[in-house]
Amino acid sequence: MNAIISASELADELAGERPPVLLDIRWQLSVAKAGGAAPFDGRAAYEAGHLPGAVFVDLDAELAGPPGDGGRHPLPDVAEFGAVMRRAGVSAGRPVVVYDGGQGWAAARAWWLLRWTGHQDVRVLDGGLAAWTGALSSEVPAPAEGDFVPEPGAVGLLDADGAAALARSGLLLDARAGERYRGDVEPIDRVGGHIPGAVSAPTTENVGPDGCFLPPEALADRFKSLGASGNEVGVYCGSGVSGAHEVLALAVAGIPAALYAGSWSQWSSDESRPVATGPDPQ
Repeated sequence: MNAIISASELADELAGERPPVLLDIRWQLSVAKAGGAAPFDGRAAYEAGHLPGAVFVDLDAELAGPPGDGGRHPLPDVAEFGAVMRRAGVSAGRPVVVYDGGQGWAAARAWWLLRWTGHQDVRVLDGGLAAWTGALSSEVPAPAEGDFVPEPGAVGLLDADGAAALARSGLLLDARAGERYRGDVEPIDRVGGHIPGAVSAPTTENVGPDGCFLPPEALADRFKSLGASGNEVGVYCGSGVSGAHEVLALAVAGIPAALYAGSWSQWSSDESRPVATGPDPQ
């Protein structure tokens, strides 16, 4: 099964006999700004115009639990996640397509959660809303209740100890920007740097100027050059959102990978955990 779908392919499927459930996951990382700008409002963006039939899902409230010991975006309660998906019309036997405003991070988080909890047919719209050339709608649908019941464990999930071990025994990729990996800057978490042994692999380098993923062959070459050949692979980021996008890129390349959902926000909050800085993994 493909992990992504093009806008033209999606248009064809929506016009077919078995259209997918559409989930709109528009979201942006909110960082305090000196100018006092209001945080991004994904629901307002959705209500202003979305793919016809799409249901809005709030990443912060519905695809993550409350911030705390598990990080800034810990995994949601599984039963509550299942209820959200059923209200959105998600069923086990019907395909799902998720999209966001174009960055791909939020859509990938929804994709990963659905895959982790056992849904067999979920894809991300490659390039997000920006790639869609069809009409948009401001009508908020009321889908029939779905039947999806989440069963966690279908794909790999790492905790902090597992991530630390994988950085030594396999390949642990850090999906954040290089300056955060090196510890040059840290605008959000307690301290900058990276998990010792992790390799810098900014997720922004997995897409082209149009926001769409690079071809599978190019992605495979990239990850193999970072050490993915023959190794168990894991990914982390700041809080388990952009890391999901890297796991998605790896899936496009045909490389399975686990996600450390707590990511740097959890790791760095524990002062007993070691921190490496600079360009060298160690």
